[in-house]
Amino acid sequence: MDRLTGADLEVGPTRFALEVLPRSLRARLGPIAALATLVVGVLGVLYAGHGEPGGVDRWIIQPTADSVRPPWRRVALAVDFLGEPAGAATLIVAAVAGCLLLRRTRAAVLVVAGATVSVGTATLLKHLVGRTIHGDGNLSYPSGHTAFFTALGLIVALLATGRFGLGGTAGTSLVLAAALVAGAAMGWAQVALGAHYPTDVLGGWCTALAVTPATAWLVDRMADARRRKRR
Repeated sequence: MDRLTGADLEVGPTRFALEVLPRSLRARLGPIAALATLVVGVLGVLYAGHGEPGGVDRWIIQPTADSVRPPWRRVALAVDFLGEPAGAATLIVAAVAGCLLLRRTRAAVLVVAGATVSVGTATLLKHLVGRTIHGDGNLSYPSGHTAFFTALGLIVALLATGRFGLGGTAGTSLVLAAALVAGAAMGWAQVALGAHYPTDVLGGWCTALAVTPATAWLVDRMADARRRKRR
């Protein structure tokens, strides 16, 4: 595991603990976010205006089929609920409450901002790409459910990395593992229920990877600027 150096803590342990994008991860997550942005763009161009599964989608699974049955269908519905407005709001409120109880105001801001930016970006891309499933009114690329749940997993991992002072390798591994688990869980539910094509899920996952670190960086910059003005 990488060790934090004196340069990492030169501004003092208090400020380091408050940062929602740990310094040890900035250089590593930047290229990952750039690659994720590229994947989102390429898939968006490939499937723009499409209303049928592509070759990759058909190779993985037929997304419009009833591919799971009880009890797994109930599991998929439960996971899907966590991406619906009521379920997502419950998760956000719980996460914000936890951050405030720990006196991590900046982290609470990231929970709201990260979820909002991820879902907002996915929604905008849906209208730009115009890919549909089950009819013209159902925009599908990228998956907003997957983007939201992946973003939430990323945020929790970023906060844990900063809280425990993990170095670059360990912190990056934790963040990517959290993103993979969260994205895979929600992505499976979306494809299993026929709500999205597999490539929609990949697009949603990459959307969260692209925008969440940038949102965390922006939250840090805005918070630091506000603190400087108060001095």
